[in-house]
Order: sequence, then C-alpha cells, then structure tokens
Amino acid sequence: MKTRATASTFAAFAIALLFLAGCASAPTMPRITPTGDPIVDGRAYIDAAPKKDKVLYQYRLAATTLRRGEPGETKSLLDDALMTAAANYGNISADAAKSRRMFRNESDKPFIGEPYERVMANYYRAILYWRDGEPDNARALFRTAELLDSDAEEKTYAGDYVLCDYLDGYVTAKLGGNGSDALARAVASARAQSRPEPLPYDPSANVLFFVEFGRGPRKVAAGQYGEMLRFQAGPVTASAARLEIAGRTVMLPAYDDLFFQAITRGGRVMDHILGNKAVFKTGANTVGDVALMGAVIAANSRGEDSGTAALALAAVGLISKLTSAATTPDADTRQWDNLPRYLSFHALKLAPGDYPATLTFLDASGRAIDSLTQQFTVTVAATTTLGEAPRDTVVYRSELTK
Repeated sequence: MKTRATASTFAAFAIALLFLAGCASAPTMPRITPTGDPIVDGRAYIDAAPKKDKVLYQYRLAATTLRRGEPGETKSLLDDALMTAAANYGNISADAAKSRRMFRNESDKPFIGEPYERVMANYYRAILYWRDGEPDNARALFRTAELLDSDAEEKTYAGDYVLCDYLDGYVTAKLGGNGSDALARAVASARAQSRPEPLPYDPSANVLFFVEFGRGPRKVAAGQYGEMLRFQAGPVTASAARLEIAGRTVMLPAYDDLFFQAITRGGRVMDHILGNKAVFKTGANTVGDVALMGAVIAANSRGEDSGTAALALAAVGLISKLTSAATTPDADTRQWDNLPRYLSFHALKLAPGDYPATLTFLDASGRAIDSLTQQFTVTVAATTTLGEAPRDTVVYRSELTK
C-alpha cells in the first residue's frame, strides 16, 4: 500500500512538472497569409502583432518602404515607432517590470531595440528630414542617435558613430555655423576604429548620397540556458561602393559598422538579471535532483518512516524541478533583421539638371559585384521661389532590397 501511494504521488508530481514546464514558450511571429509583397506583408504583420512587438515590425517595414521609394509611409512608420520607443526608453513600464520576474521572458517587455537599432531609426528619419528641406531637424536626430550610443557600459566605445557626429557638424556648417568640433569627433572615432576618415566639409555641396551595404548583425542566445545575448556578423557581400556621376568617380567606404557597434557596448542591466535567473534555475534544478535521489533511496529503505520521508523528499524535489523548469532566463533575440552592416556618405556640388549615375558595390578585395550594380538618375532641381534657400538633393541607396 505504501509503495502504491508513493508511486501515485510521484506520478502526480511528474504530470504537473511536464504541464508547467510546457507553459513557458518562445515568442512566435504573428500569423498572416503571406502575399509575397514585402510591403503588404509588413503591414499585415504590424496589424497582427501584439502591442509589445509593434515597434519591431514598424522598424522592419520602414526600412523596406525606404528602399522601395515610399518616403511618406517610411516617415509615418518611423515617427510612430520613435515616439513609442522614446516613451519606453529608460522607463520601466509594468510590462518591462514583468519581464524581470523569475518566471517571465525578457521578450515580454515592449520592443524598442538595442542601441544600434534605435540609432538606425533616428538615422533613417534624419535622412528624410534632410530630404524634405529640414536639415535642422535632421541634425537633432543625428545628435539623438549619438546620445543613444553614449549610454554604454564600455565607455571606450561610447558615442563613436563616425557619421552621426560628421553629419551633425555638416548640417551646422551648411547653416552657417562652425561644425569643426563635430568633425573632429568624427575623425577621432574613425581613427580609433581604423576606418577611413571622412572628408572636410564643403558647405556648397548640394547633392548628398547616403549609401549602405552588407547585412546587419544577428542576435543569438548563448549560455547554458540562452541567458546571454550575443551578436553574429551578418553575411557580407559588399564592403564598399563606387559612384560614377557627372564624369566623376567617387569612392564610398564603410565609415560605420553596425556589427562593431553592437559588440562594443559592454553589458546590459538585463544581462545581470538574466544571469541571476540562470543561477537560480541551476540551483533549483540541483536541489530537485538531490531531493529526488533521496526520495528514491528512502522509498527503498525498510525504516518505519521511510514512506513519509520519501514523500517529503519527492515533494521537495519535484517542486524544485518545477521551479527550475518555469524559470525563464532566455535573452530577448527579437531583432530588426533587415538592417545593413555598413554606412557611407558623400556630398557633391552639381548644377541643376538630370544626371545618370552608376553605383557599383565592391567586395572585400575591391572587385566589382556586377549583380549588385545600380543605375539611376539624380535630378537636381532649380530654386524656383524667390528668396528661398536652395534645398539639398538627398539620394539614399541600399544594397539591400527589403
């Protein structure tokens, strides 16, 4: 009778263990019916996504619409995403607080992205402000982007985007101010990263080329329980670009590397929380193993109270195993997965008119990648309104198509 009772108790606890262990699951993508059109599908993902993931899908679709030549929709998506991210940045909301609990996932918090992702949202929106004749607003976002990168544990690499400082100073120079301090910071960051130094400012340049290539970093979970957020370099085809326009040939090197930015910030506050969760999970699991082994030994002994001891140890063991199984130290690997790896820029002075242009992407050895070559026309408009300041022509080109 004692053996049957002990076995029944073991079975009941085991069933509960399996049930509760299955309650924790990784976040999944919202279900939609794919059409094959990345913009239509992107909108469907935004509509179907839970509130905590909407910024992620807005980021992704914004990059796609920008590359497809739909700046109006890109601005709307980024404005909404940036407003939400700003409201959550540095603010531990109720959902964010829950993600720190022992039995909740980090991915339960609202997604605002890692710093390099938030930098890129500001960078893209700044490009569109400049395109719309609002360079002062563009400068504000370049400065915001640099500020976002300044909040780093590893201070050696804080605020070290070459182009964010460079373009901050360039706008200042074009507006009649002194951008030398920002240029100096950009040059210092380039030297520290062994990257090409940006050129001195030419305030009279009126055609601005923002070019990107390569695929951005990938987030992966490492550690015994996936509690450590790590980054992998995305596949890179192009490492530089060459622009031919108006009889000129311009080289476009990689001034900024998003993979470098991702891996040089140091730890996050959440890393310590997840590390503590992992330690707790291991400890609870070990206690469970020891208690269950003791229960087996007690159940097979002939002592008068062996049955009671076996049940007590079994209860402790199975509860500890349940607690360990329910503890979720998994790092949040939701990611803006259609970012580039490298950023480049060049400014030219061109008279009003239409200019056929060829953009050739180059591999690491400097050879042209013919399959990626882009041909397009740059139209430099004449100023038609008396007294209106000439508006810069802003050209954005990406190796990526989505």
